[in-house]
Amino acid sequence: MNRRDLLAAAIAVGGPWARHAQAQETARTVTLLHGFAPGGPADGVARLVAGPLGAALHQTVVVDPRPGAGGNIAAAALSRAHPDGSVIGLVTGGHAVTAAFGRNQNYEPIDDFEPVSQLVRYAFVLVVRADNPAQDLTTALRAAGASRNGWQFGSAGNGTTQHLAGELLNSMAGLQMVHVPYRGDAASITAVLTGEIPLAITAANVAIPMRQGGQVRLLATTGQRRSVGLPDVPTVSEAALPGYDAATWAGLLAPRGTPQAVVARLNAAAIAAVQDGDVRARLADLVDGEVVGGTPEAMRELMAREIARWRALIRDRRIVLE
Repeated sequence: MNRRDLLAAAIAVGGPWARHAQAQETARTVTLLHGFAPGGPADGVARLVAGPLGAALHQTVVVDPRPGAGGNIAAAALSRAHPDGSVIGLVTGGHAVTAAFGRNQNYEPIDDFEPVSQLVRYAFVLVVRADNPAQDLTTALRAAGASRNGWQFGSAGNGTTQHLAGELLNSMAGLQMVHVPYRGDAASITAVLTGEIPLAITAANVAIPMRQGGQVRLLATTGQRRSVGLPDVPTVSEAALPGYDAATWAGLLAPRGTPQAVVARLNAAAIAAVQDGDVRARLADLVDGEVVGGTPEAMRELMAREIARWRALIRDRRIVLE
């Protein structure tokens, strides 16, 4: 019996669940939404994963960037998509940050989705200009506290994970560094180079080439463990503030109501995709982080935990978005 005959037999005896399998078999294209600009880290992750994910599903996966509103446009579209596995979405840690701020959302950040799997986890880096007198993070924090006018730190924008990474630094170090938002990581690190601000918290893949060119110094990374690509750069926790962790992540979601059999199929395909040796290496290099597969339940727990911790920081620091 061939594959089509097996599917027909399953439909005859399997009822609605089997009909969902038929829909998956028939719909040859899966749309992978994300809410960020083409060429950025999230877009890179989506495009790296799309091919092997499609191969595991025996379908074509097409990446559809819908940037804007901190990822809200894409997340809202995903929440309204037909729950049959034909539309899925890639979200980052910014999904939890947006939810923690509770801004401009017409969807529930957890309940309107079916988690599929986490894909990657990665950290940001704290960057100063190469000629900054601060040779390490401890010295930089001391200088920031002693400065008459106070230090400023730049991020990729208001309400980003980079922004909250800086506010967590303020909170744990007892500082009052002023946040300066920019339009993306490249703009914030350019502001460091021009002397507009002394410190930026930015994506590693933006900072590493400038470090290699001798333009910047990397004081620390924001995750729990040292970066594979930056083994000589300590974490903030190691260097000055034990327990500090402001890593981010990316993972896959499906619309609420997607049948569990379809979610399980998507999860298995995602795990297969990131277990491919070449894909793992390219993903890890792209984000300068680690590849993390996982269960839908683990993804749901991650989102809930991240929303809760950032919401607590926003409340305690009284952070208001302008």
